[in-house]
Amino acid sequence: MSRKKAFLLIFIGASLWGIIGIFVNQLYEIGFTPLQVVALRVITAAVLLMLYVSLMNRRLLIIKPKDTHYFIGTGIISIVWFNWCLFSAIEETSISIAFVLLYTAPMFVTLLSRIFFKESLTFRKIFALITTFTGCALVIGLFPGWNASLSFYGLMLGLGSGLFYALYSIFGKFVLKKYRSLTVTVYTFLLAATGVFPFSRLWETGDLLIGVKVWLLILGLGLVSTVLPFLLYTKGLEAVESSRASIIATIEPVVATFVGYFVFAEKMDIWQYAGVGLVILSVIIVQESKRAQPIGGSKSLAG
Repeated sequence: MSRKKAFLLIFIGASLWGIIGIFVNQLYEIGFTPLQVVALRVITAAVLLMLYVSLMNRRLLIIKPKDTHYFIGTGIISIVWFNWCLFSAIEETSISIAFVLLYTAPMFVTLLSRIFFKESLTFRKIFALITTFTGCALVIGLFPGWNASLSFYGLMLGLGSGLFYALYSIFGKFVLKKYRSLTVTVYTFLLAATGVFPFSRLWETGDLLIGVKVWLLILGLGLVSTVLPFLLYTKGLEAVESSRASIIATIEPVVATFVGYFVFAEKMDIWQYAGVGLVILSVIIVQESKRAQPIGGSKSLAG
């Protein structure tokens, strides 16, 4: 595969992650709660990924039972809570702000990697952390004017999505030493689906699951904005190093911002847009610094 084609696949994959707000907001309008939308996403993704791997290479489904705790970490502790925080932040704030706060994940990865793996805090990483903090402060309206436009709850949800996604990288660093990335993804979503379903009360939403529109939205959530972008992104990684792929993937919050503006008429002022730019810049800075010492997890953040 040519590098140009690989870049295109990664770009398309990250863009598909960025449009997830379209499906999430419409499912909210139908009457689903954030936790139920999380359940719909991970269950649909788990089923589709299991079918895909079963057809392509069943050997990838073989794991040791004693390693299940790794997938509890990636699936329940990370993916379930990350999705719940992100989807709740979309409901509480806006698609644009939720995705910008999600992109604090590299900052959390940097800090957690320092704690758990004793990775050095270089000048570049510290500068990226400061840039992230400044960008988030602009986005939530702390300055100029010190008049925050975002509730404390909304802020905590947004930062929580970044934190729990960062934990995927921490857990993933251990399990990716034993299994291929597709195996990790399949069991991550399988454990996530198993863990979230009992608390979702989806069985009480039978009346909401009637109609072609709702099933198209569920398919869009699970296939178009979860499984398909993962496969495209992973395919692109065959010809592009993960650091460059992660930089290309910063198109995700840009697409999410456009979706918020053009589809849902969400508006931000010039300072907030500047904050978006700073958060994206911080991701690029951190990824560039990881070429020599990669930190686990290279996928786009909404994946």
